Amino acid sequence: MRILFGVQGTGNGHISRSRTLARALRGAGVEVDYLFSGRPADGYFDMAEFGAYRAFSGLTFVTHEGKVSPWRTLQAASPLTFWRDLRALDCRAYDLVVSDFEPLTAHAARRYHKPSLTISHQASFNWPIPRWGEDGLSRQLMRHFAPVSRPLGLHWFHFGQPLLPPVIDPLVAAPDNGNILVYLPFEQTEAIAALLSRFSQQRFVCFHPAIRNVSQWRNLRFEPPSREGFLEVLRGCRGVISNAGFELASEALSLGKKLLVKPLHGQFEQLTNGKTLEMMGLATLMDCLDANQVRHWLDSAALGVISYPDVAGEVARWLAAGAEESVPALSRRLWARTLFPEEVSDRLSELEGGESLSDCWLSQVSVVN
Repeated sequence: MRILFGVQGTGNGHISRSRTLARALRGAGVEVDYLFSGRPADGYFDMAEFGAYRAFSGLTFVTHEGKVSPWRTLQAASPLTFWRDLRALDCRAYDLVVSDFEPLTAHAARRYHKPSLTISHQASFNWPIPRWGEDGLSRQLMRHFAPVSRPLGLHWFHFGQPLLPPVIDPLVAAPDNGNILVYLPFEQTEAIAALLSRFSQQRFVCFHPAIRNVSQWRNLRFEPPSREGFLEVLRGCRGVISNAGFELASEALSLGKKLLVKPLHGQFEQLTNGKTLEMMGLATLMDCLDANQVRHWLDSAALGVISYPDVAGEVARWLAAGAEESVPALSRRLWARTLFPEEVSDRLSELEGGESLSDCWLSQVSVVN
C-alpha cells in the first residue's frame, strides 16, 4: 500500500501525532509520502521521521495577542497559490490519501476520486459530541476545510460515538523536578512573564516560538521549540499550563500531569476542548491569564494517569490490512483497553446519567484503582 499523508503544520500537535503515526506505519510496512502545509518551510523542526517531505503554503489561521485574528487570517490567505498548488498535486499514484486536517491533500483526493480518510481530533466533530461556541461558520469550516470520505475522530472519551483514543507516543514519567511546563504559543512572552513572575517560589519552563535562545528571567526559563527538549521537561514536570490544544493535553494526561488550560479566543475547537476537559474533571479552565486561577491551580493535586492503548500501532495495522474492520469495532476494541482513574470514571458515569451515553459503551471503560 502506498499512502500520501497530509499534515496541518499550523500547530505542533498535528506534527507530533503524525510523527507517532509515521513510525507505526513504517513498522507495518506501509509506504508513505508526507506533505505539510500551514507554516513557512523553514519553520519546521525535528522532521527526520518524515524523510523527504514536501512543504506548501496551504491555509492557516493567524493569531494576535492570544486570539484568532480574522483580518490577519484573510491577509495571509492566498487562494491563487492554493489553487496552483492543488492543480500541481497529482495523487493518482497513491492507493490512499490520509489528511490530518490538511486541505491540499484532502481536496486533491476529491479531485482525483481517490479514497481518503482523516485521522484527527477535528474529525470527532462529525459526531454529536459536547461542543461550545460553535456557529454556522465553524460548522462549514470543519466540513469543507479538509473534506475526506472516511473520518477517524480522536478524543479523550468516546461519548457513545465511534471515536478513537488519542494518538500519542508511549511516554514514561520521570521523577518530579518541581517545574511547571508552560506552552502558550499564542500569547505574548511579556504577558506570560508578567503573569508567572509573581509566583517567585515556583519554577516555570516556557517553550515559545518567539524564543531563539534559552534565557532565564527570575523564576522563568524560556526555551525555543524543540521536540526532544519539550518531552524531557514534560516527563518530569509537576504540571502543564497551555492553550487548549488536543495533543499536548493528551500527552499530559497519559503522564498523570495536572492541567491548566486557556483556550485561544475566537477558536471554537479550543473552547470546546477546554470546556470538555473541565467537564470531565481533567483540567482547570481559565478564560484569560488569571493570576488567581494560577494560584489556586498550583495548590491543587493531579488526578492520576490515563492509560491509552497503542492507537498508532493499531491504526497502522488496520490500514495495512486494508481497513476491513469497521471503525465502530476498532473503536470498541481500543476503548476497552483504556484505563481511567477512578475519580474520572465516576465523573463520566455522572455525565452519562443513563441517557446521554449508551450502557454498552460505558460498561467497557476500565478503571485504575
